[in-house]
Amino acid sequence: MGLNIKPLADRVLVEPAPAETKTASGLIIPDNAKEKPQQGTVVAIGNGKIDEPLTVKVGDTVLYSKYGGTDLKLEGKDYLMMRESDILAII
Repeated sequence: MGLNIKPLADRVLVEPAPAETKTASGLIIPDNAKEKPQQGTVVAIGNGKIDEPLTVKVGDTVLYSKYGGTDLKLEGKDYLMMRESDILAII
């Protein structure tokens, strides 16, 4: 991917999955009504803490808390920087 960013300690950089644009019945969802995605792909990880190594790795698809993380825009793309504790599951 070639991003020039290295998360520190237990932080993880996640690329959120795109928000749904249609409902199951085919209705188009306007931009202002789209749900913030809670799923994404890990693109960079820190080294972990001495007593707590990270359990996620680059390439994992993860579920994270709805309001977890800090929004970042890098090279024109949206990312979230969060602590591993904000990640709920690897899927």
